[in-house]
Amino acid sequence: MKFPKTVKILAEQIREARVDHVAFDTLLRACELSRCKATCCHDGVHISDEEGEYVESLVSRHSSKMLEYGLSLPENFLLRKNKGMKTAVRDALPTELADDFPAHFPKTRCVFLNKLGHCGLQSLAMENGEDEWLHKPLTCWMHPLVLIPAGKWEEQPVLTIVNSNNDPQKQGSYAGYASCTHCGRADESGKPAWQVLEKELKRLGEICGRDVYAELSAPACDW
Repeated sequence: MKFPKTVKILAEQIREARVDHVAFDTLLRACELSRCKATCCHDGVHISDEEGEYVESLVSRHSSKMLEYGLSLPENFLLRKNKGMKTAVRDALPTELADDFPAHFPKTRCVFLNKLGHCGLQSLAMENGEDEWLHKPLTCWMHPLVLIPAGKWEEQPVLTIVNSNNDPQKQGSYAGYASCTHCGRADESGKPAWQVLEKELKRLGEICGRDVYAELSAPACDW
């Protein structure tokens, strides 16, 4: 598979990253759309220019399919944001929000979500018998994995699961992002994050040539 520049940069960072073993023991519950109603997609996603061009091309070629999936995409479904782009959002219907939707999250939805919370980009890939993440932006399928860049916490990048205390997007009255989503917040009824996120971790391993999942699943050594 030919990876975009954004993914190649990520691969380089993960190859040299410290894996936060302690954080990956956090108990999480796997994604359950019936419970979370795609809360993690409420505000759209920031993407690189390269990813934006890919999505624009995809929509242009499959506009009829987007309609079939229940999407009525606006003309400007991608918005220019700083050094990249961001998917546009629409107002959410009350029935589209989870019962415990975080109060500090705006009540919106990514325009690529239909009323059932299904992503049009993912639906397109699955209908064609392709990998479900083939068309999805990097940030989307990685969630809730967080790569903290070098200099933020320490001298090298850190691959981790954040919590309510160290969520990098926590600021003022905004309680954070990844740590507040259903699949990213600690849950005593869940399993260790490295088990729940096996597929995501193995995908990262394929991309960067480092078996992150094996590192996390290896028995601890009592030296």
